[in-house]
Amino acid sequence: MQRFADLLDRLVLTPSRNGKLRLMADYFRAVPDPERGYALAAITGELDIRSVKPAMLRGLMAERMDEVLFGYSYDYVGDLAETIALVWPSPHDGELRGRNDVPTLAEVLNELDAATRTEGPKLVEGWLDKLDSSGRYALLKLVTGSLRIGVSSRLAKQALADFGQKDIVEIEELWHGLRAPYEELFAWLEGTAEKPVSAAASPFRPVMLSQPLEAPDYERISAEDYAAEWKWDGIRVQATVECGVKRLYSRTGDDVSGAFPDLLDYMTFEGSLDGELLVARPASPKSSKPEVHPHQGAVRDDIVVGTFSDLQQRLNRKTVSAAVLKKHPVFLRTYDLLQDGAEDLRALPFRERRERLDRFVEKLEPSRFDISPFVPFSNFDTLSRLRADPPHPVIEGLMLKRWDSAYVPGRPKGPWFKWKQDPHLIDAVLMYAQRGHGKRSSFYSDYTFGVWTGPDDAPELVPVGKAYFGFTDEELKQLDKYIRDNTISRFGPVRSVRAEPDHGLVLEVAFEGLARSTRHKSGVAMRFPRVSRLRWDKPAAEADRLETLQAMIAT
Repeated sequence: MQRFADLLDRLVLTPSRNGKLRLMADYFRAVPDPERGYALAAITGELDIRSVKPAMLRGLMAERMDEVLFGYSYDYVGDLAETIALVWPSPHDGELRGRNDVPTLAEVLNELDAATRTEGPKLVEGWLDKLDSSGRYALLKLVTGSLRIGVSSRLAKQALADFGQKDIVEIEELWHGLRAPYEELFAWLEGTAEKPVSAAASPFRPVMLSQPLEAPDYERISAEDYAAEWKWDGIRVQATVECGVKRLYSRTGDDVSGAFPDLLDYMTFEGSLDGELLVARPASPKSSKPEVHPHQGAVRDDIVVGTFSDLQQRLNRKTVSAAVLKKHPVFLRTYDLLQDGAEDLRALPFRERRERLDRFVEKLEPSRFDISPFVPFSNFDTLSRLRADPPHPVIEGLMLKRWDSAYVPGRPKGPWFKWKQDPHLIDAVLMYAQRGHGKRSSFYSDYTFGVWTGPDDAPELVPVGKAYFGFTDEELKQLDKYIRDNTISRFGPVRSVRAEPDHGLVLEVAFEGLARSTRHKSGVAMRFPRVSRLRWDKPAAEADRLETLQAMIAT
């Protein structure tokens, strides 16, 4: 357990991607089975510990510490596991290191797996008394399932590939047929056993990604060499069916099938489709409008494509209620056909795959599947004008794909480009700030910002979004000091910052799009907001008004 705790500590404190990869690869090399396999499962989010929940941990603290004092501590630290690890009463950490009764990671997981919800907290209580602060932190992160160490599932798989000197594509294609503690996987990576045979029906096939189109590449784009499609603002998914087993994967290989049973019901094929998941409702016969202009692609007047905010109602859920299924039905706008029955098509040119896709999708339910239309263009100037004025509010730019490109995992330069619209920019006023997590836990790094509304002689700020990136480490220090110096009230871990027409900090905020929202007081919801620039020079009174944002929303 102590080695796992040390790994988490070092991963949290290591900012660079390559540094994190080296740490994980070294850990896999030094730690034997099954410990390293269970650590891998924890990092990739493959563990599900049901016998302990956060509320139970709060109950354990209530027996040991004044509730108000713990609340203040939690507000300051901003992380439940870290707070408990620091304040848990135990012998001095130096006395604990080297004790032989400290449990291993495997022992912890095996005992928790067999425990009831009554027994689980008692086990955790006993272990917390035996571990030092870093061990307690690792244990609590493990049981709550929220590591937040700056490592994605794919980065952990890349560390495995580095460790075994394999291609990450091989690991991703095997992954969903493997189970912790992955002993057969490590044996193959170490060269002591043959490559495992994938036991998963409907495996994930690593996706092909695009490069941003930049000025030096403009001259490469011609209608003879490249096809153009609209870039829709949904989520990239892979729909795969094999031997009746249906799976829906995210672009990173996470199985998201449970959140979209309405799409799985109509996956009546054998093969693998690549496309964009969107919300689509039946259009009203009286008010239906073509989804795409006739001269710019296929016309569908039977559906209305929803915004990304609509799709968010379906994301990150293990189960979905009947009401949500009815209100936000999803469909797949297909881009590519990777597998047709038992035939792997990825090595074929894009032109041939699209011809096969046309025939494949004809057999599927049109309310749940269609094909992303090509965008006709004769020259680059035409393409540029189309990008600047797309025919639908849920389009965020263009995709450009070489007709002769094979489907290659990763992000090769040249075959596929994405040419997104330029982001929108507004000036907003900082209103609230909250502490961050991990290495940012000592700084106020999560910001709520607003714009003005109401009469000119008595304007009020209304929140329109939140952002937690887009600034440098040095700017973060400046922001943190400003927030501490201008705090007017506190609400738990949140500080309210002075924000008046004659006193306030203006943030230039970039975002991808806007949608109407009934959940927000402002009536608008932003897509991917981030801080673009700190406007120390601009008076708060000159920040934008809500009417400016409302005018941006396509009607």
